[in-house]
Amino acid sequence: MDDEQDLREQVVALRRAGMSRRQIRDELRIWNNDKLNRLLKGEPPPEWTKRPNAKDDLRAQARELRRAGRTYDEIQDALGVSKSSVSLWVRDLPRPARRQGGEQRRQYMQDICWAPRRELRENERKITKAAAAREIGEMTDREIFIAGIGLYWAEGNKDKSYARRERVNFVNSDPNMIRVFLAWLDLVGVDRSRLRFAVQIHESADVEAAEGYWRELVGAASTSFCKTTLKRHNPKTNRRNIEDGYRGCLAIRVLEGAELYRRIEGWWYGIVGATQEHNSAAGSS
Repeated sequence: MDDEQDLREQVVALRRAGMSRRQIRDELRIWNNDKLNRLLKGEPPPEWTKRPNAKDDLRAQARELRRAGRTYDEIQDALGVSKSSVSLWVRDLPRPARRQGGEQRRQYMQDICWAPRRELRENERKITKAAAAREIGEMTDREIFIAGIGLYWAEGNKDKSYARRERVNFVNSDPNMIRVFLAWLDLVGVDRSRLRFAVQIHESADVEAAEGYWRELVGAASTSFCKTTLKRHNPKTNRRNIEDGYRGCLAIRVLEGAELYRRIEGWWYGIVGATQEHNSAAGSS
């Protein structure tokens, strides 16, 4: 009983520090949900884990749209709720006068129906992503190390038995991927003087601005940058990456990187083997 009381005190302390159920479970290795529920009894969840209740807002929006003369179908389309909910919320309001269709309805659907719905979905995306980001918290060197190996094996150059390419080359257009990869190289002891960079971009883009952007992001002198690779622009293709923020890709090469590449490949297959052993152990338990 004393052991369970001590465990409850730990659970409560972590809960009041702002941890979610999953974080507490993983931290204290409490795999029994009933036991975790018992230990958490009476402790409210932290605010960041609570999903906003949009029901009242949706009801207010539905009534506003009804007063503006919208039909049940239009309100349903605009808010993404069931027609029965719409009826329950607005049935005391007067029925709107019949309207003509055509361009007026199309404009309504675009400006009044779909715009609020897109905004609602975008807010839901932001809430979910922000909550997920908080679940990561601080990372240890080992966690960054493992993440960097997976990142390279997904996006970096790989050796082939029929064409030896034991080189560490990494190319990506996402500046955050570049930042994480550079941090990983620092972690595994690669001196920045061994890095060479090259911009890869369509010839129709603002090449000079892109080169300046990547130089500033990686904090390297122009002498560390090789000649920019220009991709031929085909006006017949339906390219979408032509907006003002288009910066192309950045290639990162590690000089004398054969030994590092071999270690990366070994680390990767170490992860594969450990994962298989973990799954086998979990399946036999």
